[in-house]
Amino acid sequence: MIKYELVIYWSEEDNAFIVEVPELAGCMADGQTYQEAVKNAEIIIQEWIETAQANGRSIPVPKNRLMSIEK
Repeated sequence: MIKYELVIYWSEEDNAFIVEVPELAGCMADGQTYQEAVKNAEIIIQEWIETAQANGRSIPVPKNRLMSIEK
C-alpha cells in the first residue's frame, strides 16, 4: 500500500491529470482520468523506490500527514 502524499491536479496544457509525489524527488505521473493518474502514480512510486534501492540511495519514510480523530 502506498502511503506517500499525492498532489493531484488537472493540467490544461497537458490535457491530463498530473500527480506529484512531493516526498520523492522528481516522482510524477499523469493520466487521462483521476483514477488512471493515481494508478500510474502507484506504479511510478514503486519504480522510484526500486531504483533508489538499486542505487543505494535512502528512501524517505512517508510523513503520514493525515491526523486521526480520536473519540
